[in-house]
Amino acid sequence: MNSENFTLSEKIVLPSYIRQGSQARRSHEQLIRLLLEQGKCPEEGWSESTIELFLNELAVMDSNNFLGNCGVGEREGRVASSLVARRHYRLIHGIGRSGDIAAIQPKAAGSSLLNKLTNSVVLDILKIAGVRSVASCFVVPMATGMSLTLCFLTLRHRRPKARYIIWPRIDQKSCFKSMITAGFEPVVVENALEGDELRTDLEAVERKIEELGAENILCVHSTTSCFAPRVPDRIEELAAMCAKYNIPHIVNNAYGVQSSKCMHLIQQGARVGRIDAFVQSLDKNFMVPVGGAIIAGFDEPFVQEISKMYPGRASASPSLDVLITLLTLGAKGYKKLLSERKELYSFLAQELKSLASAHKERLLHTPHNPISLAMSLDCLQAESDKAVTQLGSMLFTRQVSGARVVPLGNEQTISGHTFRGFMSHSESYPWPYLNAASAVGITREDVALCIKRLDRCLKTLKKEQNGAESSSPASQEEMTQQK
Repeated sequence: MNSENFTLSEKIVLPSYIRQGSQARRSHEQLIRLLLEQGKCPEEGWSESTIELFLNELAVMDSNNFLGNCGVGEREGRVASSLVARRHYRLIHGIGRSGDIAAIQPKAAGSSLLNKLTNSVVLDILKIAGVRSVASCFVVPMATGMSLTLCFLTLRHRRPKARYIIWPRIDQKSCFKSMITAGFEPVVVENALEGDELRTDLEAVERKIEELGAENILCVHSTTSCFAPRVPDRIEELAAMCAKYNIPHIVNNAYGVQSSKCMHLIQQGARVGRIDAFVQSLDKNFMVPVGGAIIAGFDEPFVQEISKMYPGRASASPSLDVLITLLTLGAKGYKKLLSERKELYSFLAQELKSLASAHKERLLHTPHNPISLAMSLDCLQAESDKAVTQLGSMLFTRQVSGARVVPLGNEQTISGHTFRGFMSHSESYPWPYLNAASAVGITREDVALCIKRLDRCLKTLKKEQNGAESSSPASQEEMTQQK
């Protein structure tokens, strides 16, 4: 209620009670005022009542919620299901206009304000996470792969003769298909094996640039967050190389926001060389539903150019989800999650190392990967070629999700390109292995239960190889130990 309505209320209820209620309302409004004034993530998280008040205030600014509105257009924010309307807080118009995802909608002042505030808050979080010189960003309602495609299509207008994208190999289908979908020819550069780690072969990248000609190369497409034993690309050196040859540089930072090391690589790359844009997933970094990404960069006009390349209006759901999440956590809460994730990475490494030793395996030495770990499966492979893949199936049926089991010799053809040793990021990685990651939101209980079930699976497989009876299904006690 506004001040006039509070004054009128004093004629109905004791003024002292109304003034108390008015003061409570102002405390909510003060938080909203600071958000509008500063455009930054609040240090302390908001209560659900404050967030819902704010979203309801935004919703009543959209034309579909005007009292007495008469809509005669083809897109009037009509929703048949009240459940759907409530799910979206009646913010139905989406974001952007037909020619620009960042444009203001005349029919939807509230949704437009939501869009602008979300981009501003997310930019603040990227700076807090370590990329302090980032100039601009926007939330796009597409996952990482399609968001990378949008970046490549934008570069096409700047480099119309270019047909190649140089890509240090990472075995993840969507980032490879993002280049194919944009109409370019990926030039796959194999990684160099250094100890257990797979690292960027800088000499091979430079040879490809000189062989193909810089003017024929759309960009270098590098990666930060990845599955061990692949480690983040040498972003600083690649950025310097791109500056030297005047070639754009797009970074796939899919789940790198949660890692200070990945964010530091991007910050340093922009400082010493060239990074045109970096792309990160909303769900992996902020624990929201799949379907959104952040495109960010150090040159605001180029980031705006990418946003204008998006055709048509867009769903506001990813923006709404991430704004609600960040307002709930606050900067302090998000930093706490990042700190806990880093601590649990050390715990996961310690537990995997102990388990590996007990089964005559080893934790692969991949110190440059700050999120993912890998444990060798040499002994399992020696017992049987099928045992490694069987382990993956056993873990899945025992409700261990996210663990990747990588045998030797896989082949996979994607859009006509055959990858030998697929999933291992190398044509000839010498060891089979199992992946596990310490990603944001993981708990100590997740780690402990994973290690317990992995131990049981390995023991069961060894018994089977020694001719023992097949293992029985997981015990009722084990299957009920869920969070």
